[in-house]
Amino acid sequence: MIRHIVMWKFRPGTEAEQTRFLDGLRGLQGVIPQLLRSEVAVSVGNDNYDAVCICEFESLETLEAYKKDPRHQAVSALCKSIRTDRVAVDYEF
Repeated sequence: MIRHIVMWKFRPGTEAEQTRFLDGLRGLQGVIPQLLRSEVAVSVGNDNYDAVCICEFESLETLEAYKKDPRHQAVSALCKSIRTDRVAVDYEF
């Protein structure tokens, strides 16, 4: 099993787009079959990243298939237009 964790910082003034992006991520659960579980949350701290997504996959191959899925790519494109930073980690558990 692979856990994929991604965190973002967003440009100020993009709150509506942030909500659309995070709702779009949440909407992928149960739609893209490779995505076994996901949790999307907004930070409550001031000096942290703004949001996080924690996802689980069977393997690195199914994670890659998820990343290439057009539905994920559409959500990701919105994120790329509003983010200032992104960090990610994938690990086996």
